[in-house]
Amino acid sequence: MSTAFRRPLQALACAAALAVAAAPAIAASLEPFTASYSANYMGMQGEGRMTLAQESGNRWKYSLEVTGAGARLAQSTTFEAQGEQWRPLSGNDTQGGESGLAAMLVKKRSVNATYDWNNSRATWDGDVKEDRRGPVRLQRGDLDGMLLNLALVRDFKAGKELSYRLVEDGRVRRRVFEPAGTEQVSVGGRNLKATKVSWNDGDRSITAWIAEDLPVPARILQQRDGRDHIDLRLKSVR
Repeated sequence: MSTAFRRPLQALACAAALAVAAAPAIAASLEPFTASYSANYMGMQGEGRMTLAQESGNRWKYSLEVTGAGARLAQSTTFEAQGEQWRPLSGNDTQGGESGLAAMLVKKRSVNATYDWNNSRATWDGDVKEDRRGPVRLQRGDLDGMLLNLALVRDFKAGKELSYRLVEDGRVRRRVFEPAGTEQVSVGGRNLKATKVSWNDGDRSITAWIAEDLPVPARILQQRDGRDHIDLRLKSVR
């Protein structure tokens, strides 16, 4: 996805949450889901679909796809729930604009990520610059952008610090989310109280609305230079 559209989704795509104490408990606490969102990106209307599915044992696949206005943006990560850690194993990030405004704003691009924990290294291939191919040395607790979103909701509900070491796009970054008040949100005709958590680095910010009885954020908003870039609002989850 484009940096503008993809990053929101990454930190956006924030889904299912659950706090734990041991490997079997973590694996059992993860529950498959499908969530539907309405999407608005710089005036382009679309629909979002977020899913979590178990592949085998402690291996899961978490995906987000946004379509509409002639564009398709998709991102997925395969990860392993091991002990108290969720470890990314591989990921794919694809985008494309086929017509109209989308063709101008969303450049075709596909990038694959590989997280090799046996050798503690992450690498990237596809439509990525040479200096962003890695390798980047992995550390215990590292996440990719998609998996960060799962961990964000899980850790908020467990009352943990929302501080993460993010490894993606051939580099390492630290992201710390802070509580930013509460608001009423509407999901499928239900009015729910949600807590906002936000990350801000000056010219960019990401805010997620987390409601206690939802496994995914009720809303995700990314802004750049004080302007909205993407706004995802939950319609239903099952």
